[in-house]
Amino acid sequence: MKDFADWIGREQRSADRLDPALAARWCATFDRDAPLDEAMPQGIHFCLCTPEARTAQLGEDGHPARDDSAASFLPPISLPRRMWAGSAIRFHAPLTIGATVERVSRIASITDKSGSRGRMVFVEVEHETAADGALAVSETQTLVYLEALDPSVPLSPPEPGPDSFDPGDWDAHRAMRPDPRLLFRYSALTFNTHRIHYDAPYAHDVERYRDLVVHGPLTASLMLQLAAERRGENRVGSFRFRGLSPAIAGEPLHLTLRQKDDALELAAFAQDGRQITQASAEIA
Repeated sequence: MKDFADWIGREQRSADRLDPALAARWCATFDRDAPLDEAMPQGIHFCLCTPEARTAQLGEDGHPARDDSAASFLPPISLPRRMWAGSAIRFHAPLTIGATVERVSRIASITDKSGSRGRMVFVEVEHETAADGALAVSETQTLVYLEALDPSVPLSPPEPGPDSFDPGDWDAHRAMRPDPRLLFRYSALTFNTHRIHYDAPYAHDVERYRDLVVHGPLTASLMLQLAAERRGENRVGSFRFRGLSPAIAGEPLHLTLRQKDDALELAAFAQDGRQITQASAEIA
């Protein structure tokens, strides 16, 4: 692997404002009423300080292209496929409508591994998001870069099996069917141009998914909303999630929650019981 030591510690600073229009669009996307006070629900931070790369600077997959220049925040890893593998998040204070938001992002580590998918490179990015000068959210995001796939590789995930998900072991359960309209709106909220979320031929032919893929942070936001329904808004102090398998647009998605010792265990499942996301939360 090329030595990316120079990227460790590299920082990027961005600014935004949680204006009423963004708040209204976020609530509309999730079929929610506006908050009774100015505090927005947890998960809104994913939609702030979004990428600002020009269209001409986008790579084939829709992500901002990477190179060796000082302007490139992420390292120019040669592997073409990129996924958001998971995040560890700590919520320090609610983000409120009208707040001026600043984020400092820092490359924390770059790790080259080999596994069943071939070569993989994991990049950990630390984000600190402040609102009106006070730290609101800190997050360590894990990105993974993967090798290109041969067109003959079977589509992922496999076609649903005959089994049916049983929520009986969970304290709370919500079933939904995220369709392409929801994915489009969430891509717009996050200014995410990764083609697997809106370009079905690309998702199918190049990245070998059965259909459009539901965003990892979209699923995470839905799980945070399930936690809020059970424990109250803005009560989660820390939240971790890890993607295990793709969720496919238009197919049933089962969101679940249960108490486990002093924490909440959360998960997302496909209709046949295939686990999509693993998560945990601690109440502040």
